[in-house]
Amino acid sequence: MCRIVVADDHGLYRRGLRSALTSAIPDAEIFEAPNFDTAVFLLEDKAPVDLAILDLHMPGLLTPEVLIDVMPIYPDTRFAIISGSESKAAIIATLSAGLHGFIAKSQSDEEIAHAVIDVLAGRIYVPALLSQASERHRMQPTEISDGRRLDRSMGLDSLDGLTQRQRDVLRLMAEGYSNKEIARDLQIAEATTKIHAAAVMRRLGVRNRTEAAVMLKTLLTRKSG
Repeated sequence: MCRIVVADDHGLYRRGLRSALTSAIPDAEIFEAPNFDTAVFLLEDKAPVDLAILDLHMPGLLTPEVLIDVMPIYPDTRFAIISGSESKAAIIATLSAGLHGFIAKSQSDEEIAHAVIDVLAGRIYVPALLSQASERHRMQPTEISDGRRLDRSMGLDSLDGLTQRQRDVLRLMAEGYSNKEIARDLQIAEATTKIHAAAVMRRLGVRNRTEAAVMLKTLLTRKSG
């Protein structure tokens, strides 16, 4: 049994989201809120709440930064934004504020359900549409720390789907770099690094950076063998 608060000022969408999640997660107890104040009340009244899904532009919640003071009060609750916006800036702002996921309303019911399941499982969720929009150029091979090359000739499906930037981030993750160090090395924003790291982990099906590094080394060893 898990408890989820769904907060959106559009009643029709809120009820539709609740219905989709109820079908995907039958044992979930879902509470609706039409505004941010009600959502905060439910977090207290229905505690412990496992996940709060908040519409980015509902009354009382103008930016993800508003949640910075709220999240520490509910350390056992994970927070995700759901929004009609698909802008990279909105996604970066969400992750920079420390939230655990960004879901686009344009995604299908199945995709949204998978996103919610990912967040409940402890992962950071970003929509695949972000990495698709961020990387338009062809993927080129990139060097790995042991001198081998990570390229499409490896024929490993889990790696073939990564963009060039995601491969760069994965390489540095495997070398033990922090997000801040990766951002400095690749000359990108730290929030952008978090987005790419989350996309890499989602693509590889791993829960954290350590598992991503182990999987990369395993795949390279398998290839070399």
